[in-house]
Amino acid sequence: MNHTIIKQVVLDQIEFIKTAEIVNREYAFEKNVNYVLVGLRRAGKSYLLYKMVRELIAQGCDWSQIIYINFEDERLLGFTAADFHDIVETAYELSDSKEIYYFFDEIQIIDGWEHFVRRLADQKKHVNITGSNAKMLSSEMESVLGGRYISKMIMPFSFGEVLEYKQIAYDEDALLTTSKVAKVRKACQEFLLSGGLPESQLLVNKREYIKSVYEKVLLGDIIEREQIKNKMALRLMIKKIAETVMNAVSYNTLAGNVKAAGVKTSTDSMIEYTSYAENAYLIFRTRNYVSKFADKESVPRFYFADNGILSLFLIDKIPALLENVVALYLRRVYGDGIYYFKSSQTGIDIDFYLPEENMAIQVAYALGDAEEREVKSLLSFAAKTEGKKRLLIVTYEEEKTIEKDGYIIEVKPLCKYLLGN
Repeated sequence: MNHTIIKQVVLDQIEFIKTAEIVNREYAFEKNVNYVLVGLRRAGKSYLLYKMVRELIAQGCDWSQIIYINFEDERLLGFTAADFHDIVETAYELSDSKEIYYFFDEIQIIDGWEHFVRRLADQKKHVNITGSNAKMLSSEMESVLGGRYISKMIMPFSFGEVLEYKQIAYDEDALLTTSKVAKVRKACQEFLLSGGLPESQLLVNKREYIKSVYEKVLLGDIIEREQIKNKMALRLMIKKIAETVMNAVSYNTLAGNVKAAGVKTSTDSMIEYTSYAENAYLIFRTRNYVSKFADKESVPRFYFADNGILSLFLIDKIPALLENVVALYLRRVYGDGIYYFKSSQTGIDIDFYLPEENMAIQVAYALGDAEEREVKSLLSFAAKTEGKKRLLIVTYEEEKTIEKDGYIIEVKPLCKYLLGN
């Protein structure tokens, strides 16, 4: 690869980083640790790298020690694994320092990237990378990287991060002040409908931006990367998954729904396509805690990685958006340790179960007529399972405590729940 082109890419990126608006996020990074940041496209991974760069400069590093390359830059078209060493040579042409800090954005585009970054780590170089495909966290990749990197999944803004970005106070005093809590509630409603993609937050037309991100994920991160030929089947499948949020769905059912729309597909294709969508961080799943292993894998509940993307498919379905935003909060806090709990034998049907907390959570837009059903489910769960439980119902705006049959059920409004439970 021409060294002049690499220099242009690096220097142009540095000029951008110098003036970029950096937003504080809820992620902490240790000094002298190499990281792999993965997650949905446009979730803010690049800006976290920018933050790392600016912190290095604040600590006394020179800009010439920074080598930042975004592999989606069109000037790098044709770049292959054989060209990686040109980056190292160019780095020493740009800097006289022995301490060079490498930042590689969307490096998974280049086949064989893992061997290069492993070599740099073996040489005790400072390297941080991003990618938008879960295959970067596969056991095969972990084996090649050999424990030289720490992986972090980066999600779109949390509700707290949105409030910080918009400079809306949400401390204890603010939540007790009528005018201030009104701003928090308004922001929560917008977050519920439009999600947390960072660059969408201050836009008037958020929907167009969110749609463009979805199309980029669909076309670039799924269709092109996985070389999918039956594009219509994929699009219909994602639409059907959006319509089933709040409910378990089998691959056979997905295939049947797509076929009913007049598009040929198969159950095996649905299994493949959902895995591709998960690899691109577009969707994620929860499994039934009490199912046999085969059913755990074959009848999941799917959720979307951002409420704004889910809302592209739903009209007037606030309950589904409410459950999805709770699922996102739980995933941020508990990772893959989230399940639903549904047993035909006991009649228990719990939206979210957290084994490590022995906590059961129901989600309901408003209690009203649904209160008896939601309470009955939680009490049944508490009575028929072992150990001390925490029982919770998340609603849109109701807050109270229900005491029944010796158990306490907390009812929390969404905005307070999302700000820390």
